[in-house]
Amino acid sequence: MPQHTLKVGGLVPFTATDYPGLLAAVVFVQGCPWRCGYCHNPHLQPRTADSPMPWGDVHAFLQRRVGLIDGVVFSGGEPTMDPGLPHAIKQAKALGYRIGLHTGGTHPRRLAQVLPDTDWVGLDIKAHFADYERVTQVAHSGKPARESLQAVLDSGVAFECRTTAHPDLISATALISLGQALADAGVQHYAVQVFRPQGCTDDTLNAHGQSLREWPGQAVSDALGALFSSFTLRRG
Repeated sequence: MPQHTLKVGGLVPFTATDYPGLLAAVVFVQGCPWRCGYCHNPHLQPRTADSPMPWGDVHAFLQRRVGLIDGVVFSGGEPTMDPGLPHAIKQAKALGYRIGLHTGGTHPRRLAQVLPDTDWVGLDIKAHFADYERVTQVAHSGKPARESLQAVLDSGVAFECRTTAHPDLISATALISLGQALADAGVQHYAVQVFRPQGCTDDTLNAHGQSLREWPGQAVSDALGALFSSFTLRRG
């Protein structure tokens, strides 16, 4: 059976921030079934008929970069929605790269399929699972997210959970409650990424941009920091 070909929407050839502790390239996979208002890559949400960048060209680039970078991060969009992800990861792994994956957990079965070949996962947790529709604008989206978290926990792969926080979508109180739920589930590394307007096309969310400089506040940060082995509050 022929392998599916990954639909690549873009490539960052060098980054020191997308895979903790490693220099990496980032492959942006095209397509996402969710419509989060704060998405900073909304151009990657649709799946077009033609791939903007052939995977073969990306693979050739990665071959030339062996020894110059340490890892390859598959991001999006949502990489786990692409049936070509498992083969692409295997090809990058075969070149000797460490494999990172950024995912919102939309497709837990494919996530479970690629975890054995993945070295680190950044898993987006949008909100309490019962409140996912408020963020994703897709009904019942909390169910695959919950299953994806469990798949990552069961895998033993190193991972970080992170939440993009905006007061219109999650209150400071709910943020602490979410952190407690994740800690209780076994999450050890957590990051809260305060909403930033860059790339966001939602005018209502962007209207709060200046007022978020001090939100969610030191008390929330301290409460979350007490729950995890490592906690990071990221701004801008």
